[in-house]
Amino acid sequence: MKYTSALLFLPRRLSCAACGEHRSWRPGMEGAGLRGVTPGGTEDPFFGEPLWLQTRCVGRILWAYNEAHVDELAAFVGARLRERGPTPTLAMVSRLPLWMKRADNRDEVLAGLDRLRDLAAPGRDRPADRSDAAHNHATRPRPHLSLLFRGGAYPADPAE
Repeated sequence: MKYTSALLFLPRRLSCAACGEHRSWRPGMEGAGLRGVTPGGTEDPFFGEPLWLQTRCVGRILWAYNEAHVDELAAFVGARLRERGPTPTLAMVSRLPLWMKRADNRDEVLAGLDRLRDLAAPGRDRPADRSDAAHNHATRPRPHLSLLFRGGAYPADPAE
């Protein structure tokens, strides 16, 4: 894979270990391009399910995809001096909302990230463990999905 953005176009499978439900997602076609997803927001971009890691913070909803995402956010928010430099998360950091970047919200955002880290701990997978904030909020409408034009014909099965 040449670009990490191509990950937005790979087929996905969602499986529930508790009930056995499963769903699949494949990119659609639009003209000569593949129609992928747009990441970000309080729900999974592929299946639309609410993210597990959500909590209320500074009057908003703080969310993360996984513990590594929480760690990246905490490293940025907790930094006393933020310098631009070559970093793999520069694109994410530049898109963070202003309320997360403000120094006067730093302590509350870090506390919220600690709550998310607790929710990500092993064994915290029962419905009773879920934060009261972890439901669909429709905070970011997604009318524009990603398009991928790579040249040449696409296989009938994008997994090929």
